[in-house]
Amino acid sequence: MVSLIQPLTAAAPALPPLVEPGPPLSGEELERYSRHALIPEIGLEGQRRLCNARVLVIGAGGLGSPALLYLAAAGVGTLGIVDDDTVELSNLQRQVIHGVGDIGRTKLESARDSILELNPGVNVVLHPVRLDSTNALDLFAGYDVILDGADNFATRYLVNDAAALLGKPYVWGSILRFDGQVSVFWDKFGPNYRDLYPEPPAPGSVPSCAEGGVFGMLCASIGAMMVTEAVKLITGIGQSLLGRLLIFDALSARWREIRIAKDPGADPITGLVDYEIFCGLGTAAALKNDGDLISPDQLADRLARRERGEETFVLVDVREPVEFEIARIPGSVLIPLAGIRDGSALGQVPHGVPLILHCKAGTRSAQALASLGAAGYDDVVHLDGGIDAWAKAGH
Repeated sequence: MVSLIQPLTAAAPALPPLVEPGPPLSGEELERYSRHALIPEIGLEGQRRLCNARVLVIGAGGLGSPALLYLAAAGVGTLGIVDDDTVELSNLQRQVIHGVGDIGRTKLESARDSILELNPGVNVVLHPVRLDSTNALDLFAGYDVILDGADNFATRYLVNDAAALLGKPYVWGSILRFDGQVSVFWDKFGPNYRDLYPEPPAPGSVPSCAEGGVFGMLCASIGAMMVTEAVKLITGIGQSLLGRLLIFDALSARWREIRIAKDPGADPITGLVDYEIFCGLGTAAALKNDGDLISPDQLADRLARRERGEETFVLVDVREPVEFEIARIPGSVLIPLAGIRDGSALGQVPHGVPLILHCKAGTRSAQALASLGAAGYDDVVHLDGGIDAWAKAGH
């Protein structure tokens, strides 16, 4: 992909405060926010802007957790949260807004309770939906600024385009393993996300945090920077990251900046599209039509038949060894995707026997299926929804 990234040479233009000041602060608010009020750049007026602000956070996960807590602590008056997930034990390594007692609850309810425990004066609005092209514009319309903590490219492009159509700024953050990125996009005044990433990467070429892992503490570093940018936009202080990309390598403890220029030749954003298809994620539906998918119940039936000696096949887990150690489907063998894709592990994959592939959620197994098909394997299916769907089906 090609993007208009240039060496950092000039400061972004000063932006006016995004939010008008709200009513005078109460005595309790004066005490709670006194440390902000003592800062000349913020003062009482800036704090009143924060209390009058409406911020929407996409996701109550790794980035959303610290962002929501610090937005609430800063006194942002209305916090909206979009999430349709539930709390799992593996979330607690980094999603600090949730606790052990929240496992199995919705992340929205858990996040709301933590926010109100920290600051009961915040108005928390829950949006228990999966963000898509049918609801994004309506959701965004009621907020001043959007914080995008999504972990997938389809949602990032959707947030970008919806914010651009509404003329709203949004703060974007991204994390993977030891690397984090943060920037501000505002098509009305500068570059948008498409100026950084004009085209999405090939499906599966960038692992998700669930596939590639994430250094838990990195979420706090990037999430705090996102809140810093949101507060600066709301109050109109300092120099925002609009037109700049901030990159953090936690392993070497180094930050660096590059400038992002608006592409004058880019097509204007005129509407929302199907972002799953735009990002090349329509493959699963096509595979269903071609008969290359097997359901969890079908796999359970075939495993039972294999146990009785009525069927022969090999169940191949294409995840990484650590994932295999954490949880596995009984009777599976581990052959990671990388070796299948580059051909180095094909010697471990038997010919002349049916193959059933699986990964965490179905993306990597679909890639493995395509690679095996290109290598001459013809009796191959993969598990619809991966081991996640297998577990949800109660197997």
